[in-house]
Amino acid sequence: MIRRSFSILILILCLGLILTGCPKKTVVKEEPSVKKEEAARLEAERAAKEAREKELARIREEEARKAREEFEKSLIAKKEPGIEGEVFQSRLLKDIHFDFDKYDIRPRDAEILKGNAALLSKYPTIKVQIEGHCDERGTNEYNLALGERRANNTKKYLISLGISQDRISTISYGEERPSDPGHNEEAWTKNRRAQSIVLSK
Repeated sequence: MIRRSFSILILILCLGLILTGCPKKTVVKEEPSVKKEEAARLEAERAAKEAREKELARIREEEARKAREEFEKSLIAKKEPGIEGEVFQSRLLKDIHFDFDKYDIRPRDAEILKGNAALLSKYPTIKVQIEGHCDERGTNEYNLALGERRANNTKKYLISLGISQDRISTISYGEERPSDPGHNEEAWTKNRRAQSIVLSK
């Protein structure tokens, strides 16, 4: 009986040692000041990002305004009114030229049209008219048809570069409006062209 009681006592003591030997889990509470500092840091980063974005937007707007002013300064009223009234020429919109009796876009002229398309992309409200021109050789009827093909091919190329077809109209003047009034190869080379004019600002 005594032995049994002694065994129970030892068992109780062992259990007590085991239970008291287990360390208690310590819970670390985050100080309110740490949370406030983190929140303040995040707010400062957000404010700085917003300020940077506003400054970039202001710079872009200023650049667009200057580009618009430069484009408008480049506009000169054309001597001969177009089919839609007063039209404008711009030194920033370049003419392209064609080989004799041809209307396909040559590689060097494709680069010029890429520049024209980039300019038109900056001003989505501007509409242009593509004029097709020829040299004086050939009949009036033939040259009007050739000039139309040149103007239409130029329009198609601009459309392929992302310019809306609603912004581009075409007209052919055939041999009626030469750039150079001469009667030689040098003059004819200048006159075989597609010219972009501005219909509305």
